[in-house]
Amino acid sequence: MMAETLLTCWQATVRRAPNALALIDGATGRRWSRAELAAAAEEWSHSRAAGPALAGRRVLLAEPNGPVWWQVFLGLLHLGAIPVPADSTEPAAALAEQARALRAAAFWHAGGLHPCPEATRTRRRGLCLVKLTSGSTGTPKALPFTHAQMLADGRQICASMGIGPLDLNLAAIPLGHSYGLGNLVVPLLDQGTAMLCVASPLPQALATDCARWQPTVFPAVPTLLRAMVRSELAPEQLASLRLVLSAGAALPPEIATAFATKFGRRVHGFYGASETGGICYDRTGEGTLVGASVGAPLEGVQLQFRRGKRFAVVGAAVGGRGRFSPADRGELNPAGELVLLGRTGRIVKIAGRRLDLAEVENALLALPGVRAACVLAHPQRPDALTAATATDRPGTELRAELAARLAPWKIPARILALPELPVTERGKTDRKAVAKLLG
Repeated sequence: MMAETLLTCWQATVRRAPNALALIDGATGRRWSRAELAAAAEEWSHSRAAGPALAGRRVLLAEPNGPVWWQVFLGLLHLGAIPVPADSTEPAAALAEQARALRAAAFWHAGGLHPCPEATRTRRRGLCLVKLTSGSTGTPKALPFTHAQMLADGRQICASMGIGPLDLNLAAIPLGHSYGLGNLVVPLLDQGTAMLCVASPLPQALATDCARWQPTVFPAVPTLLRAMVRSELAPEQLASLRLVLSAGAALPPEIATAFATKFGRRVHGFYGASETGGICYDRTGEGTLVGASVGAPLEGVQLQFRRGKRFAVVGAAVGGRGRFSPADRGELNPAGELVLLGRTGRIVKIAGRRLDLAEVENALLALPGVRAACVLAHPQRPDALTAATATDRPGTELRAELAARLAPWKIPARILALPELPVTERGKTDRKAVAKLLG
């Protein structure tokens, strides 16, 4: 029996209901049926058949959310290529460098396919796509995944969250990120869950799209939710949403509480990693309100704990050999939910003593009015720390209050108070940007 692939699943989805809705382009208002999207992708692949040989080769895909992203992505699968979704905001020179480092055959950018020299053909059977993640180094890292792994991730997410073919996903997060692939891309390919590609991620534009198209599921990131809480949106503007998710970074409990109060919808925390896909899901929404846990493991996901509160994620969706240990430490509470206890690998030495920077960040986050915190080694003083916080309070006040929680040598020499911390496109704290501010 032939193994399932993303493409064969999509073709089966199209055959089941060719006229069913697949995609709404929020920028133009055009509705795409499954058959129309499939035909456009096949036409794209036929137009590239005379170009460079792409079968078995990586192709960088840098395109904003929308019909073109889908046409290129599906077209590459038709050609037997291995898509590598990339940041659509990167300039052409940076994409060319990434493609060279990946030994890709080409990169798609600004409506054109640009060939690259020195491409190599993959030798791994069943390879489906390659995720790019910066991890902790800031250098793009290639993570290969098979069709089976990607399908498992999407299916585990849909089963755990109750997302079905009749739902309409609000697609504001990038389709090519791990979060977007698992929650938006695979559900459409595998079970026909349509998506609305928003015209703009600004709160009023999101509300306008919600009122017009009535999406039911909203995979979001904390920065989006914070902006919506602080906007002048009325609760009825988001009335169609039955499920609101937050992933990519920790959601401050005050934002989760404010969102639930304002819009009458709890935010359900979702925890995952590029290497594993989805890991845990807060099924009740209680965890985000108090910041106590990131939920219980998804269906099909196992957590195996080791010394030092480290744990491994095991499951059919996990890249590589089906087992990966994130940089986070954690433990299960009595309800079987994962409570994160900080990250490993962020250890510095202060006057010869080892210190996990997460300990200082957690102490800052426990102070009233601190919405986010980032602690780094001091750029000029080798035995000192520095920190940036999202708060309306002076940094001197925060330093004084830390004295009741931390030993003096653990207290940052300087705490910079900002309205918000800079974040990456994935919604995580941009530590490089913070380092520049603190430098």
